[in-house]
Amino acid sequence: MNIDEAMDWVYNVRRFGPHRSLEPTKIYLELLGNPQNSFKTIHIGGTNGKGSTSAYIAAILEAAGYKVGLYTSPHLERFNERIKINGEEISDTDAARLLTESRRVFEKMIAYPEPMPLRFFDILTGVCFKYFEENAVDFGVIEVGLGGRLDATNAIEPLVSVITNIGYEHVNILGPTLEDIAYEKAGIIKPDTPVVTGEKQKHIIDVFEKVAEEEGTELIQVSEYAEYERTSTSIEGQVFNLETQRDEYTGLKTPLLGVHQITNAVTAVTTIETLEQHGITIPRQAIIKGLRNVYWPARLEVVHHKPAVILDCAKDAEATEAVRETIRRDLNDRKIIAVVSMSSDKNIEGMIENIAAFAEEFIITKHSVTYRAAEPERLIAEITKYGKPYKVVLDPNTAFREAYESADPEDMVLVIGSVYLAGDARRFYSEYFSK
Repeated sequence: MNIDEAMDWVYNVRRFGPHRSLEPTKIYLELLGNPQNSFKTIHIGGTNGKGSTSAYIAAILEAAGYKVGLYTSPHLERFNERIKINGEEISDTDAARLLTESRRVFEKMIAYPEPMPLRFFDILTGVCFKYFEENAVDFGVIEVGLGGRLDATNAIEPLVSVITNIGYEHVNILGPTLEDIAYEKAGIIKPDTPVVTGEKQKHIIDVFEKVAEEEGTELIQVSEYAEYERTSTSIEGQVFNLETQRDEYTGLKTPLLGVHQITNAVTAVTTIETLEQHGITIPRQAIIKGLRNVYWPARLEVVHHKPAVILDCAKDAEATEAVRETIRRDLNDRKIIAVVSMSSDKNIEGMIENIAAFAEEFIITKHSVTYRAAEPERLIAEITKYGKPYKVVLDPNTAFREAYESADPEDMVLVIGSVYLAGDARRFYSEYFSK
């Protein structure tokens, strides 16, 4: 298959379904030669911040001189973004070749007397692990796709597991309560494998502690392991001081905006320092350099000034709350035009409440993954509760252009509500501003 044929095939493979188990994933990986066993891994789960935390960890390890594979999802603009080695995306040629190999395995498993169907994310995970094996990476930084316990990535045996935090997401799959969701996320905790968490809620910590005790391993709470203080912030980035149980850092810099990104950075540093339990010591200069050089787009990403155009892929109420807090603290001196689209299975009421707290007007659109996008009427019903003016522009590119052209130089256009919408905006504005 060429890349177009491979993409067409894999995107038509079933994504979710009943009676899920890790057995098909494990057999699939065995048929690929268990490539995940050829490199060291760090496993990162959680509701929000797991992608940013993964990017920080990968940047620090790369700064220390390691060859680092990074596996994240979903992508913003291109499938290839999901699989990177030292920041370089998998090529179309390699992606097509490995997907073709995986298709042969997929069809073999379907033909078993008792068929073992693979899901979309199983296939991508095998492609990633095989690619990392072929390229002899030292570390694989592996982000959980969904949940944890039954996620395809849970076939690895990591050096450290990380759970950033817990919020309401995929309740139809993970369970209706935060404790249910926490239990599913805690499924990545392995015997004798330390687990780091940025979570602070006691009832959630109780779930993690119970599972860690059952697995005979240590739970490391970032809030107890480290203390930090932000010393300055601007639209260009943030500076903070950090004291951990191992070291003390002053003047650490990160280009990512929002106090929540400092929390993610501290979670990453805690994870890096936890590697010492395996005899791996990362130099402090690599930590400093990695935090400074991290690249993680569409997380309050500034793509233009005067007017400021900022993209954020906040996709749930907890994430939009973090954006709300960042704007309140750091960016509240501007009129904000919010371009919004949200997936229909999200807490739209909570998301609009957060965005309405700082946006002066809304432009409602539909992101390009239309089958998941909420209808404008659902967003309008919430926006009108706050008396904010709005207009509906269904074509996202037209919405992005109208938002920019209607903004004064000192205003801000904020694109928010979905990873898909942020990806659409990156594609549009990269071309628009290059003209």
